[in-house]
Amino acid sequence: LAAQLSLSLAECPGTGSAQAGRAAACQGCPNQGLCAAGAAGPDPAEAAELRARLRAVRHTVLVLSGKGGVGKSTFSALLAHGLAADETKQVALLDIDICGPSIPKIMGLEGEQVHQSGSGWSPVYVEENLGVMSVGFLLSSPDDAVIWRGPKKNGLIKQFLRDVDWGEVDYLIVDTPPGTSDEHLSIVQYLSATRIDGAVIVTTPQEVSLQDVRKEINFCRKVKLPIIGVVENMSGFVCPKCKNESQIFPPTTGGAEKMCQNLSVSLLGKVPLDPQIGKSCDSGQSFLAEAPESPATLSYRNIIQRIQEYCEQHHLQEEKIM
Repeated sequence: LAAQLSLSLAECPGTGSAQAGRAAACQGCPNQGLCAAGAAGPDPAEAAELRARLRAVRHTVLVLSGKGGVGKSTFSALLAHGLAADETKQVALLDIDICGPSIPKIMGLEGEQVHQSGSGWSPVYVEENLGVMSVGFLLSSPDDAVIWRGPKKNGLIKQFLRDVDWGEVDYLIVDTPPGTSDEHLSIVQYLSATRIDGAVIVTTPQEVSLQDVRKEINFCRKVKLPIIGVVENMSGFVCPKCKNESQIFPPTTGGAEKMCQNLSVSLLGKVPLDPQIGKSCDSGQSFLAEAPESPATLSYRNIIQRIQEYCEQHHLQEEKIM
């Protein structure tokens, strides 16, 4: 059985393939019927709705991680803050980590609620040009557990994309849960009705994290999701007093840099540990604004600039094709 499962996972044709649900590796997969029927993505009417709602979104970036606890939501929040530092840009942050919505806390929006207008749900705004949507705003308490099966999660993700009045948005950042599960398939399939610039994958240097990142990269390739690059988080610690650098998570197999070389993926940058990052998240403040001279802030700004450059280049390529 283990050998059969391993073969099926390795040879999965991907949801976008003409062989989806029909290949030999699809036998026994719980989603075989959906893929074979072409139901893995939105139907034409749904696709039209999503295109209409998201037509004013210029760039969409997914933030992924193979493993929890690597700082993915922190990265998503700081990416949104960094992009929104340009007051001419409108930024939206969508949290689809339905069972662990930490974005409201990190963005200083705990206790806020979603309001509905004639044009749909209104995002909760941190700044005039930075709006946020999360299931956390729909819970009566931050301690409430969301105990949902896949279909209900998928329905909420669709609702966030279809019913939220995002307005004119330059960057839509999507914070996803760890792994490669229902939420990831749903967001990729629903956004296939529009366009996605690509995914940023967050990891830490140790092999136990990199193992799961390799799976994440394989997932992106299966579903034809472009990979913008990998960010190595918690990459060393520079003592603020003696300035010596320590490897808290030793990169025993070469870290993200070696992995990216082997898999032909861009390494966007390395972010060192800084205790102030955790404090800023707990207090709902932007670390980039609170510690502008930190080595971690400088690294974040370089990474954000590279993501912006990628998105602009991707947009120009799409315009040429059209």
